[in-house]
Amino acid sequence: MVMEDSDGSSDSRPPPTISPADSTPSTAASTAAQNTRQQRQKLEVYNEVLRKLKELNVPEALVPGFDDELWAHFHRLPARYALDVNVERAEDVLTHKRLLYLAHDPINRPAFDVRLVQVLHASDPTSDDKTQESAPSARKSHPPPAFGSSPNLEALAIDGNKSHDDEENDDDDVTSRLLRPMHEITFSTDDKPKLLSQLTSLLAEVGLNIQEAHAFSSTDGYSLDVFVVDGWPYEETQRLRSALEKELIRIENSSWRSQQSSSPSDDLEQTPVESKCDHVEIPNDGTDVWEIDPRLLKFENKVASGSYGDLFKGTYCSQDVAIKVLKAERINTDLQKEFAQEVYIMRKVRHKNVVQFIGACTKPPSLCIVTEFMAGGSVYDYLHKRKGTFKLPSLIRVAIDVAKGMNYLHQNNIIHRDLKAANLLMDENEVVKVADFGVARVKAQTGVMTAETGTYRWMAPEVIEHKPYDHKADVFSFAIVLWELLAGKLPYDYLTPLQAAVGVVQKGLRPTIPKNCHPKLAELLEKCWQQDPTLRPNFSDIIPILQQIAKEVAGEERDKDKHSGGFFSALRRGHN
Repeated sequence: MVMEDSDGSSDSRPPPTISPADSTPSTAASTAAQNTRQQRQKLEVYNEVLRKLKELNVPEALVPGFDDELWAHFHRLPARYALDVNVERAEDVLTHKRLLYLAHDPINRPAFDVRLVQVLHASDPTSDDKTQESAPSARKSHPPPAFGSSPNLEALAIDGNKSHDDEENDDDDVTSRLLRPMHEITFSTDDKPKLLSQLTSLLAEVGLNIQEAHAFSSTDGYSLDVFVVDGWPYEETQRLRSALEKELIRIENSSWRSQQSSSPSDDLEQTPVESKCDHVEIPNDGTDVWEIDPRLLKFENKVASGSYGDLFKGTYCSQDVAIKVLKAERINTDLQKEFAQEVYIMRKVRHKNVVQFIGACTKPPSLCIVTEFMAGGSVYDYLHKRKGTFKLPSLIRVAIDVAKGMNYLHQNNIIHRDLKAANLLMDENEVVKVADFGVARVKAQTGVMTAETGTYRWMAPEVIEHKPYDHKADVFSFAIVLWELLAGKLPYDYLTPLQAAVGVVQKGLRPTIPKNCHPKLAELLEKCWQQDPTLRPNFSDIIPILQQIAKEVAGEERDKDKHSGGFFSALRRGHN
């Protein structure tokens, strides 16, 4: 059960800005100035779009009151939308406005639009002649993407290492570049956790490759998500639309469409029919008794809260415990399956580096999982909220703890699938344990799986691309966690989660290894996050590597102490 993305956002939604009340005076002033500047830029874009629409004599723009409606559209979306939108394609703003309006009616969700666009791409020597030949005709007949000419285009952030000289030479290189026809697909629906994961999975099912992605959340709880994709014949736009419609019909009875069936304001008032069942079916081999009487649980303070559940500190039979409670109003069939899977896995594992399962309540609406309480909190909170740092010996100890816990899981054919700093917990002795098995799975008999899950910043490329994957996906995530421990920063903190995912897949993007990183740790990172999963080591290989590095670091520390002691002894002898 995933409670919340640990980077503070749902999928690729940008994190909230710091409010002046939470800032130092200088930070608050800077934030206020930035907000004022963005508002001014938003107004400029609004005026330019309005002018172009009226120049084009667009009927909708000539209706009385349209000016206010257009401003309301810009106002309900983040400033980023205005900064990124292509003002030369003012008509696209009307498409976005229309889709957001349609999304208000549950029958229309998700509302979507498909159109052919031309995208400037570097020439690819491996591309076939047919693609190359089609570009000139595309140039004449198809417009650019809705966000295609903006200097603030989000997808271009993954090209951040491009030099200034390269930019100046772009005009000279234009002969080596060409316009390629692609499709732009725009979705609007009510904004839900993991929505972007579901949309990217939908596109992958149809056989599309995402080249650019733009995600916006409105102030009233709706989404506007724009994807530029290839993988579909450019002349068959209508067939693509039909394929998307068929795929939406296919999943109409799945958790996604059922989640979209109520408006945001109704979410807390409706209880899904599925939650009225008497109990959650969890396989029991009879070797242990784990059902807990909820009357024996005592709740203390709330530790964390997410879209689907809350985490409390409490006691069970006088023992300090963590209690993860599913929100009754969010319980449906799919959530119950995740819950049952988590209980099934947790009751089977027992290792000093895996959070200990104590029991569960499986009778709705009181669905909860009870585990040992980890007083040290999560590694994510320690690094990013408490601004803590690990000295190298402690950092390696943490990495060894994680590797041992993961090695145990893999030996028992369990793939975690969401390994990240937020799912690593510390006890009072700073022992780190792997936690949260809401999306973990027992490895299939074939050894591979295809469903996308996890959190984009830590996700392996094969999982992002919906390709078959195995336990090596966890090794990739471990590398990102290890980098996070070294750098003390959020992975790809200059990108939204979805941008990071596109960069990892399309450009082989990886975090920059810190210059002061121990050379053997740097080497291990590069091994673990290789694009080809078969080239990544197993955790059984990683543990001895880390243990050897720990010995070397300890030896270096002893040498420093000896050198320091000898120096001060000489000083004392000289003084005497």
